[in-house]
Parts: sequence; structure tokens; C-alpha cells
Amino acid sequence: MTSVIENNSPTTDSDAIEIGRLIGELIDHRKLIIAVTSAFTVLAVLYALLATPIYQANALIQVEQKQGNAILNSLTQMLPDAQPQSAPEIALLQSRMILGKTVTDLDLQTVVKQKYFPIIGRGLARALGESNGKISITRLYLPGSDDADAPKVILTVIDNEKYEITGDDFTVHGKVGELLEDKNISILVNEIKAEPGTKFNVIYRSRLKAINDLQEVLSVSDQGKDTGMLTLMLSGDDPALISNILNSISQNYLAQNVARQAAQDAKSLEFLNQQLPKVRSDLDIAENKLNAYRQMKDSVDLSMEARSVLSQIVNVDNQLNELTFREAEISQLYKKEHPTYKALIEKRQILQEEKNKLNKKVSDMPTTQQEVLRLSRDVESGRAVYMQLLNRQQELSIAKSSAIGNVRIIDNAVTEPKPIKPKKLMIVAIGVFLGLLVSVGLVLLNVFLRRGIESPEQLEDMGVNVYASVPVSEWLTKNVGKNKRRKNESDALLAIENPADLAVEAIRSLRTSLHFAMMEAKNNVLMISGASPNAGKTFISTNLAAIIASTGKKILFIDADLRKGYVHKMLGFSESAGLSNILSGQKKIEDVVTTVKNAGFDYISRGNIPPNPAELLMHPRFENLLTWATNNYELVIIDTPPILAVTDAAIIGKYAGTTLLVARFESNTVKEISVSIKRFEQSGIAIKGCILNGVVRKASSYYSYGYNHYGYSYTDKK
Repeated sequence: MTSVIENNSPTTDSDAIEIGRLIGELIDHRKLIIAVTSAFTVLAVLYALLATPIYQANALIQVEQKQGNAILNSLTQMLPDAQPQSAPEIALLQSRMILGKTVTDLDLQTVVKQKYFPIIGRGLARALGESNGKISITRLYLPGSDDADAPKVILTVIDNEKYEITGDDFTVHGKVGELLEDKNISILVNEIKAEPGTKFNVIYRSRLKAINDLQEVLSVSDQGKDTGMLTLMLSGDDPALISNILNSISQNYLAQNVARQAAQDAKSLEFLNQQLPKVRSDLDIAENKLNAYRQMKDSVDLSMEARSVLSQIVNVDNQLNELTFREAEISQLYKKEHPTYKALIEKRQILQEEKNKLNKKVSDMPTTQQEVLRLSRDVESGRAVYMQLLNRQQELSIAKSSAIGNVRIIDNAVTEPKPIKPKKLMIVAIGVFLGLLVSVGLVLLNVFLRRGIESPEQLEDMGVNVYASVPVSEWLTKNVGKNKRRKNESDALLAIENPADLAVEAIRSLRTSLHFAMMEAKNNVLMISGASPNAGKTFISTNLAAIIASTGKKILFIDADLRKGYVHKMLGFSESAGLSNILSGQKKIEDVVTTVKNAGFDYISRGNIPPNPAELLMHPRFENLLTWATNNYELVIIDTPPILAVTDAAIIGKYAGTTLLVARFESNTVKEISVSIKRFEQSGIAIKGCILNGVVRKASSYYSYGYNHYGYSYTDKK
């Protein structure tokens, strides 16, 4: 009966495993996450405490809607006005004209800043309660003010009456209240309030630079559509200065508005004063003509129909006159393609057509009625225009005499007592978030870049038998020095020092597996090698020898790493006589073999480091040694160097009946093990299997298997 096992797991299970692994990785690296997050949080707290507070001042201005020409009031309901009422005023408030006047009035081209220790000096001074020094400079000129970089000098306070100016290549002294002109600089210091030795950076900005800097921190917003209420906000680190600047901007804006309104009214009034006499003269002439014609025709009066037509004609003429005034105004704002302009033209065409119809009616009347109607129309139209102009003259005269403009300062500038920046809670929250983001990113990056073996399944997937998963010994880690821990070396035999360790238990299971694996071997020689150094080959081989020897078997351990073998250090023997001495013919086998009393097995050290280890291993003496060992011992364990480093293991493997590889958890990759196996196979050596050493208990490996996940250990708790 054939059994077919399908290895098609559901996608949801796979996704659950991946999510579980990622969560496990975060749990495994919790110390890193906590450390990085804590570091970012501390930096955020320090920044929140030491950062310079930024204050905000605000003011409220009302811009009343302009009163238009009384002649055009009736058209405002008919023609759309697409231009926002506040848009020009906002642009005007942020213009160089207004801000430039403020820069000049407050001398904002001069910037004085006290020198502190970089980055943290100002914050520390503020935290310690130190008061800031102040100096008052009313006049300043520095050479090179037109350059891209604003020129600066350092002012050092000597006492309340004396100071020192230091530049790139000069040093001058001055007194308070006296104009200092020397070295192409000009400065007038009116007052000094600072401790002797205090230094200030004095910077002279160009006018344009000062205006641009002011534009960046000034904001003007409309509180509602066409409400005319404008809110001015200015931010800075000096509460008093920003309040003064905002008040200056408000006053300058009000002053220019009044001046603009007065000038506009004056020009309009001047024009009306010129036109009124002409309109009055034309009206008088029209009335005289009408009266003369009536006297000539014996007081001819208009019929009811003619009076109705006259009223309509006068009305149309008035509307046409109003459109003429309106066109003169909007022509300055819009092009002819604008919808407002098009609507005005269409209205003019309609009125013109109506006027033509009325003129046709007039042409059908008797000649006398036509003439009287024409003269009456001139009189009525002239009278209407004259009255409109007269009313407008009176309005402009009143507006000019008042000259208050259409701007009111509702709220003067006030600086909020609490700074708007830094927002400490937000900064700390951002610091915590960035810390978590960076730490989790590092963990995930480590996971994605990691190529080491993390579970026995990875080796078994490529056809390699895993005989044991040996966990990291916590006892050995605590009792090994940092230097040896870094090199994965130990000076103690774990199977003797702590027989109940989980690593020893894993090696005991390896002993059981090897018993069956070596039944079909050609001899009783076990070679242990690996792909790279520090994989734990010596640890596995020495403890395996001690465990098997504890069962009463006669074991011989050979340290065949003639280059870097350190077993003699672990067991407390000398390296003066060993394998290299046997292979070179200097010593006999019986003189070199020593017994490890506490472990119960015999041992041959590496001896002195020879200059030609590979040539010695290929000598017949090595084969003779192994022949003698197989005849006198039940098991021979040979510790060899890594195959990817040197070829010693390939030479020794020809004489070994069983060969095992040791792979380090998360250090060796599957590719390394695969290449190592191919390297042995090229030499005709078959690899029996692999030992996964140094397995770490990890939350991310919960869904895999390994000895460390069983959670079984010796303990006193019952």
C-alpha cells in the first residue's frame, strides 16, 4: 500500500506562522527595542526641555466694505463680483510697502543674539534660571551688507559703559551713548544690561532680507468669507518684540489706508468739481431750448403717450449712463473675456435695443411732439445726471473731511503667555514613535538580511540528516570569560562540570543516534568537522567523548586541528607533545597518549604547530596511528578544522568510517553546509549527517522544533 503525503498547507496557516514569527522576533529583540525607544524618548525629552520656546502674538483688524458709487448701487445686485473682498487687503498687509515701513521703524535689520554653548547652551541657561542679557542698538552699519551672507561682529561686554567689537580682522572699543565709527563700521549702543564678559552676535541684514524673514513668520487669515475681519499672527522667541512688530504692522496698514482713501476722494472730488459746471451749463441750455420752442409753438404740451415714452427714454438713458460708469470701474479689474464684463456688455446691448424701439415710437409721432419730446428728454436726462453728480460731490466732501479710511484696529497685538512651540507632549510622543519605528525597522532588517540556519528543517529540506540540536548552555555562558565567549571557546568540560545541562542532554541523545548510525561504518573512527570556525566542533567532540566514556567504553580523542586546536587548554595539558610530534616521527604513540582522569577517555593533543600540517596528515604515520587506535579503542573521535578553511578534514575523512558536520545556529548558512558537503563528496567522503549547535530559545521559533523548545530540564522544583 502506497501512502502519499501532500505537503500543501493552507495559506492561512502559513500566514499565521509568518506573523507569529515576526511577533516572536520582536519579543526576542525586546531589549534592543526598549533601548532604542528609550534613547529616542530621552532625546525627545531633552529637546522638549532645552528647545527655545516660540511665542505667538495676534491682532484683529476690520476692513469695512467700500461704499461704491451711488450711481452704481443698483447694478451690484445684477452683476456678479468674483473678487473676494479681503484678498487685496491680505496681499497689502503682506506687501513690502507695509512690512518695509515696519522694518525701518523698528530697525529690524539689526539682529542681536547672545552667544551660548552650541545646541544646548541656551536651553541650559534657561533651565538654570539665568537671565538673558540685553543691549540696545539704535544705529548699525557693517561693510558687506549687500552680500548674500549677512555680515556680523561679536560684541563683548566689558562693563555697563564699555564694550568691545570684534570682527574678522579687527578689534575696536566703544562706549555706551557714543557713536563708534571705525574700521568701516558704524554702531551706536544706547544701553547695556548684561554681565561683564557676555558676548553677543550682532548681525546686519539687508532690508530685503529683513522683509522676507518677516513675511515667513507673519500670517494673515480671513475669519469668514467677505466678513472683513482679518486676523494677524506673528511668531518669534521674543514676546515683547513680536508684539511691537505686529502693532507696527497694524498701525502702518491703517495709516496707508487713510492716506489712500483721502487721496482717492480728493481726486474724485476734483474731477466732479470740474464736471459739475459743464453739466449745469448743458442743463441750462437744454431748458432754454425747451422753453423757447414751447413759446414759439404756443405752449405745446406732451400727450399722455408721449409722456410715457419720455419717461422710458429717460430711464434707459440713466441706465446707460450707469453702465458707462460701471464699465469704467471694472475695466481696471477685468478683461473683456471676464464673465462680469460680458454681463455688462450684454446689458448694454439690451438697453440699446430698448432705446432703438423707443426712438422708433417717437418717429411715428407728429413732428411737433417729436421735437418737444427730444427737448424734454435732454432736460430730464441732464437733470438726472446733474443730481447724481451733485450727490456724489457731497458724499466725497464728507468722506474727505472725515478721512478715517475703511480700516479699524479691533484688537491690538497681544502675545500669548504660553509658547506654541515646542509642544512637549507631542514631541515626546513623536520620539517614542520614532524609537519604536527605528527599532522595529532594525529588527525586521536583521530578519530579512539574516541567512543563517534557524531550524533543523532547513537542513532536512536539502536532504541532510540532523542528529541533534544542541542548545546554548546558560551555565557555560555565565562561567566563561568575555574573550573566550567571543571566540566560542571554553576552559571547562561541560559534561563533567554540569552533567544535568540541557546541552549535555542533547549530546546524550546524539550518542544514542550515533550508536545506530555507526553500525554499518567501515571502522569505529568518528570525524567531526564543520563549515567555518567557531561552530562548536571542539565542544561537541570533547563532551561526546566524555559522555560515551562514562558508559564504560574505551574512547580515544584526537585533536587533529594542527593549526588552532585548543583542547589541551581546556583539559589542562601541555602542547609540547602531541599529534604533530607523532606524524613527524619525534614521538611514539604510547608516549603521547594521555588519560583525562575526570572524564575517563584517552587524549592526543595537537602538539607543536607544524609548518606543514597537510603534508604530515598525508604521511603513512597517520594511517598507522588510526590503525593502532581502532585496534585498541572502541571508538576514536577526531576533531578537525573546518573544511572550507583548509583541506585537512578531507585528508582525515578518507580514514574515518563516520563523518559528521557541526553547524552553528544563525551563524552558518544552508549554502555553507551544502558547499561543505560537496567539498567532502569531491574527495570521496560521505557525510552521515549534521549537528545543529548553539540553538537559542527564541519566541520566533515557536512553530519549529528543537531540543530547546521542549522546555524539559532538571530542576529542584516539583
